[in-house]
Amino acid sequence: MDVFITSTTYGQWLLGDKRGFVGHVDGRINNKFDEPYDADVAWLRKYSKDQLKGEPVLLNEEQAGMLLEQFRQTVEYRGWTMYGVAIMPNHFHILLEVPDDADVAKVAKDLKSYGSRRLNAVFGKPDSGTWWTQSSSARRKKASSIPYLIRYMKEPQYDE
Repeated sequence: MDVFITSTTYGQWLLGDKRGFVGHVDGRINNKFDEPYDADVAWLRKYSKDQLKGEPVLLNEEQAGMLLEQFRQTVEYRGWTMYGVAIMPNHFHILLEVPDDADVAKVAKDLKSYGSRRLNAVFGKPDSGTWWTQSSSARRKKASSIPYLIRYMKEPQYDE
């Protein structure tokens, strides 16, 4: 099965963000496929920012290189196939082929966990205690979407 995973670094995409977000608002959660999501909720964005345990994390070039190396090692060890990866200062995308019975959330968690371990060993833990936002987007994709996703990863996706 083909899986496309995206994860942001800590503090880079908060609830209430003007770019849109998935989360709890006014007693409901807006995470249903093909339904609108919320965007630009000032009070929630301020609250989210106030809850940060450290400065937002931005990866530098050296950290991105180490993360790429660790992703490659994890993918090889697990017996997965990596079609593409893009690591930007505030997030990463990775396109993989994994066994059909794989838990896609666990695949994302493994990549982030081993990546964190490598970064922590060299740079220490960030003040927040984590490099990543709590969740990730990990979605199954059809084989026909692979060329599109590879092109997508080649385009700059860094939003301030």
